[in-house]
Amino acid sequence: MSKVSIFWFRRDLRLEDNAGLYHALRGDHPVLPLFIFDSEILDKLEDRDDARVTFIHDTLTAMRKQLGEQNIPFCIRYGNPAEVWAQLLDEYSVAAIYTNRDYEPYAKERDAQVAEFAADHNVEFKSFKDHVIFESDEVQKKTGGTYTVFTPYSKMWRSKLDAKLDQQDSETLSYYFKSYPVQKYSSNFIQGKQLPIPSLNEMNFTRSKIEIPKNEVDKNVVKNYSDNRNFPAINGTSRLGIHLRFGTMSIRQLAQQTRDLNFTFLNELIWRDFYSQILDVFPHVDGNAFREKYEAIPWINNEEHFAAWCAGKTGYPLVDAGMRELNTTGHMHNRVRMVVASFLTKHLLIDWRWGEAYFARKLLDFDLASNNGGWQWAAGCGTDAAPYFRVFNPSSQLDKFDKQKVYTKKWVPEFGTDEYPEPIVEHKSARQRAINTYKTALQQFESKNT
Repeated sequence: MSKVSIFWFRRDLRLEDNAGLYHALRGDHPVLPLFIFDSEILDKLEDRDDARVTFIHDTLTAMRKQLGEQNIPFCIRYGNPAEVWAQLLDEYSVAAIYTNRDYEPYAKERDAQVAEFAADHNVEFKSFKDHVIFESDEVQKKTGGTYTVFTPYSKMWRSKLDAKLDQQDSETLSYYFKSYPVQKYSSNFIQGKQLPIPSLNEMNFTRSKIEIPKNEVDKNVVKNYSDNRNFPAINGTSRLGIHLRFGTMSIRQLAQQTRDLNFTFLNELIWRDFYSQILDVFPHVDGNAFREKYEAIPWINNEEHFAAWCAGKTGYPLVDAGMRELNTTGHMHNRVRMVVASFLTKHLLIDWRWGEAYFARKLLDFDLASNNGGWQWAAGCGTDAAPYFRVFNPSSQLDKFDKQKVYTKKWVPEFGTDEYPEPIVEHKSARQRAINTYKTALQQFESKNT
């Protein structure tokens, strides 16, 4: 049996500008492309019509067709990764496994197990940077160590990027494949008949009706991003989150196309790398506050209030519009995300982890690192140095960013009628309650630990 290499797709569902695939195709053996529908992840999803699963399935179907046109089989399996790999090493004479790195705790543990299993079978396990511009060990303090404050991190990130560009480092922003990679490198893949793909039904899913945003960079949106990004009624954001999350767009490609168009837009890509390195270096943030003392906050966790928040029936129009947009489309405008997260954690004193989990369930662009970082920012327990008494006023936010109520009325058509509910809490008293609760809990924590 001839030796083969396997390239394992995960969060990099594209054939162009894919770091690990690039290196696999320049290895010593023909490459078998692989994707595993991970049952450890999929079986925990609450919604059987999860739009992200439909999106992944559609993307893989298109890739499979493209590969099949060059007589390249795409191996797509459903199951526990450890069990799938045991099957693959029985079916093929595997010399090496190539993949791109994932920085989430579950993924790191999974990959470590697969690498160990591979080593036991004399198979190399090779991983590459692809999901971020810079990994956690590439942007470090001058004295060493990880940045935990964004501003100095962003300055170092930018200086690193400029240095890479000055060196014309081809693996920083230049394409790994410039065009038509499948045709150009088809002889480097395994040749053969196409392999079956598990159906959504076989994995106990049904097709979602949610529309996926286009995988295209609108340069006008990027150019005007600084001016328009805070106004949810305007088409002022890229809507590319899902494509970055699942790698149907390369982060290098996006940075290359937009770095000179808008400083603020590039800053959002830096935030993405920042939260990725926080999760990588401080994995306790998955489930715990970045700053331990904030575990002392006595959340009220009123389930009726949480249900009203989830349904978009809080009596605060901008909050409700955002939640209904999320429930309907899988998307929520970023300014509105901050408002609804602040409202849940401060006005309602509901544990940020409840909101984080709900967003994880609903957001098309859900990414553990960014979602966790955003929720901890809203709750005041994360890396952000702002004091705990930052509480967004949802009414003034509405007047400032949706003054004509265009966005609000789109998602809350009963706004302004007798059908719209009264506010479930009063802003001024809820704000003061949050500040008092945080202050008391943090003082008590400090006194116990000094």
